[in-house]
Amino acid sequence: MKTRKIEIMDTTLRDGEQTSGVSFSAGEKLTLAKLLLDELKVDRIEIASARVSEGEFQSVIQIMDWAHEMGYEDRVEVLTFVDNGLSIEWMIKAKAKVQNLLTKGSLNHLTHQLKRTPQQHFNEIEQVIQLAQDNAIATNVYLEDWSNGMRNSPEYVFQFLDFLATQPIKRVLLPDTLGVLTHEEAGRYIAQIIEKYPDLHFDFHGHNDYDLSVANVMEALKAGCHGLHLTVNGMGERAGNAPLASVVAVVNDFMPHLEIAVDESSLFKVSKLVSAFTGFGIPANKPIVGDNVFTQTAGIHADGDNKKNLYFNDLLPERFGRKRRYALGKTSGKANIQKNLQELGLTLNDEDLKKVTQRIIELGDKKEKVTKEDLPFIISDVLDSETFQQKVFVKSYVLTHSKGLKPSTTVCVDINGETYEEHAQGDGQYDAFMNALRKVYKAKKQDLPTLVDYAVRIPPGSNSDALCETIITWQNNGTSFTTRGLDSDQTVSAIKATEKMLNII
Repeated sequence: MKTRKIEIMDTTLRDGEQTSGVSFSAGEKLTLAKLLLDELKVDRIEIASARVSEGEFQSVIQIMDWAHEMGYEDRVEVLTFVDNGLSIEWMIKAKAKVQNLLTKGSLNHLTHQLKRTPQQHFNEIEQVIQLAQDNAIATNVYLEDWSNGMRNSPEYVFQFLDFLATQPIKRVLLPDTLGVLTHEEAGRYIAQIIEKYPDLHFDFHGHNDYDLSVANVMEALKAGCHGLHLTVNGMGERAGNAPLASVVAVVNDFMPHLEIAVDESSLFKVSKLVSAFTGFGIPANKPIVGDNVFTQTAGIHADGDNKKNLYFNDLLPERFGRKRRYALGKTSGKANIQKNLQELGLTLNDEDLKKVTQRIIELGDKKEKVTKEDLPFIISDVLDSETFQQKVFVKSYVLTHSKGLKPSTTVCVDINGETYEEHAQGDGQYDAFMNALRKVYKAKKQDLPTLVDYAVRIPPGSNSDALCETIITWQNNGTSFTTRGLDSDQTVSAIKATEKMLNII
C-alpha cells in the first residue's frame, strides 16, 4: 500500500500556552521553536496569537528572524482574527508569513457571539484573506467549534466549506474546540468532508476533555485528513490537546500506510524541557514520556524479561531516547535486583542475593520507592549485619523534639533476654537516645564506646525520601571500629548503627 504523508503541526507555543498558569518567555519560545523544527522535525509550528501582548510580539519577531535565516518562514504560523485587518498589520510588523485565521465553524457561535449572518461572516473573511494575499501572507482557516457545527448545524458547515473552496487558502483547520467528539463521530464527519472536498487540505485539531483525543486522531487519519495539530505533553486549555508523543507512537506502530517526519528519539528530551520551562509536571504514568512507563515493578516481569523478553511490547524505551528500569520495593523479586546490580556492575552470590531481596522487601513495606542508587548501601548494611551474632535488640523508643524544650528519648533495650527501659534528655534526639543507653549500661556497670565520627550519606541525585546511611566510628579500649545503619529516617539509621555497636561490644 502506498504511504501517505501526514503533516504534523505542533501548537505547544500557542494553544499549549493556554494551559492554566503557563506562559513562555520570548527566549523559551525561540529555544522550543528551534527544537521542534530542527530536532523533533515537526512540519509546522503555531507560535502565538496576534495582538495579545508586546511580549508575544517580540517573541514572534525573534522566531521569524531565525526562521528567515533557516528558510522556515512558511513553517511558522500565527493565530489571527477577523478584525478589519488589524491582525494582518500585526503580522506584517512581526514579519510573520502564515496566518491561521480564526472563524466560526458553528451556527451557534456565529449567531450568539458574532451576531452575524453566514454571508456577512464570509464577506469579512474574504476581505481578510485578500488583504493577507496582497501582503504575501499565506492563509489557513480555523473553523472554531467545528465539531458542534457538524452535530447541530451541518448545513452551515458545508455552506462555509463551499465558500472556502473558492478562496486562495492553503489549509482548512477542523478543531474539536470543546473536546466533545467520540471517535466514531470524528471519523464520520471528516470522511463526509473529505469526500465532498477532495481538493482541499484538512487538518484535525483534537482536545482531550473525555480522554478521547488520541482515538479521535486515529479515526480522523483513517477518514483521510491530511494533517494533525498536537502539543508536547498534551498541554492546552482544560484537559489539554492531543499529545504529540502518544500520537507519534500510535501512527508509527498501528498505521503503517501513513508517514510522519517526527524524530521519536527526541520526544522525551523536548517533553522534559517543556516541563522545565512551564513548571507543569509530567504525570509519572503518562504514556511515552512519564517516569514510570518503562519501569517494571513486579519481580515476575523482570524474570520474564530475562526469559525471552516476555513482558516487552513494541514501545521499546530506546526508540524515545530512554532506558528500561526495574523498580525496587516490596513487590521486587531477585530478577529486578539482578537487573539493577548489572547496571551498577555488581554481582552477589545466591545467598547474599536472597538476603538483599528480603531487606528490600522490608524497606519497601516502609518506603514506597527504593532506588538503584540505594543498592550499594543496602548491600553494605546486609553484609555488615553478618559480622556479629545479635544478642542486643533496641525493641522500642520514643523520640521527642519540641520547640523550646530539650529533646528527649525513652528507650527499651533487650540484652541477653533481659529488658531495660530508661529515659533521658540531650542536645538532640540522637544525643538523648545515647544518654538513655548510657543509663542502661551504667546500671550494668559497663561503659559504652566513645563516638569519634558520625557521617550521613544519601545516594547521589536522591530526593528527600531517599534511604539514608549513617556511618559511626567508635573507639573502645584503644581500638576503633565502624558500624552502619540504613533507613529512610536519619535518626533511625543512626539508632540501627548504634544497635550494631552494642552487639559488637
